[in-house]
Amino acid sequence: MPPERASQTTMRQSYLKSLLAEESHMRIWKAVATASILALTGVFAVGCGSSGGATAESAAPTVAAPASAAPTEAAPAPSEAVPAEPTTLLERIQRDGVLRVSTDPAYPPQSSFDDATGQWAGFDIEVATEIAKRLGAEVQWETPSWDVLTAGKWNDRWDISVGSMTITDERAKVLDFTTPYYFTPSGVAVGAKSDITSIDQLSGKRVGVCGACTYEFYLNRTLKIPGFDFEFLVPEDIEIVTYDTDSTGIQDLALGRIDAMVSTIPTLEEAIKKGKKITLLGDPIFQEPLSVATDKSSLLPVDTLVAEINTVIEAMRADGTLSDLSMKWYGVDFTKGAGS
Repeated sequence: MPPERASQTTMRQSYLKSLLAEESHMRIWKAVATASILALTGVFAVGCGSSGGATAESAAPTVAAPASAAPTEAAPAPSEAVPAEPTTLLERIQRDGVLRVSTDPAYPPQSSFDDATGQWAGFDIEVATEIAKRLGAEVQWETPSWDVLTAGKWNDRWDISVGSMTITDERAKVLDFTTPYYFTPSGVAVGAKSDITSIDQLSGKRVGVCGACTYEFYLNRTLKIPGFDFEFLVPEDIEIVTYDTDSTGIQDLALGRIDAMVSTIPTLEEAIKKGKKITLLGDPIFQEPLSVATDKSSLLPVDTLVAEINTVIEAMRADGTLSDLSMKWYGVDFTKGAGS
């Protein structure tokens, strides 16, 4: 082999050895680097697990947390237990401490509201307040119109009526009544300067009454009061004029717009005391028992409430409370009934 060829061959061999050595070093470096990366990855994984990272294994205890939290929701102590919902109207009244009472704001001396003072006054007002007190409640007053009140279906807008309501067969279809708490005579009044001197002279005259009241039923000769009998003394051929409440009709009588007015004697006497130019005509025409009323269609049963109010009324009668209130407002004890 010529010297030039030998030299070239030697140079190629040296170059190849150099490449092989360099490749070997690269493989070793890659292996070391790979091992380092794997080691670092392991350390990182361990570090994340210890600090609550979001890996699948470290997230598992977080999912189980609610189960461990459950014991903190301890059942309330017996004294802190939520009271059961009332199953009767009486239970609700005693739970809330409120008795919602409907009455008439313009029917003195039974009930009236003074706009100037914001005060209620009257026999019915004091009776209702005493009933509420003995039930362990306070009164919340409501003032629906009389026809709405006597029609029933109160839709839970008030609990009872203490408004001198007479028990009638028709009303008993939609309302439940307590035992009467007093009895009042009903009569006829005419204008102070009227030439009518007897009830039979009302024939053909305009006679006023509270609409849907017992007085209207009486004039129509349809009034039926359980346990009470009476004569229809007013002539049939009268013109009946109805009003929203008795005081409105009495005002019209004093102004001469009607010829006569039928109402309870105490109401007519109260109007005379206050200067209304009217006068009573003859004797009372009938007597009526007046009771507390409840709604048959009440959302909660009323039977226990009626029974409890009956007990309260009899206690008020026995201890003299009803008689004292009657004497205070009427000057007569109307709480004993006919013949007392």
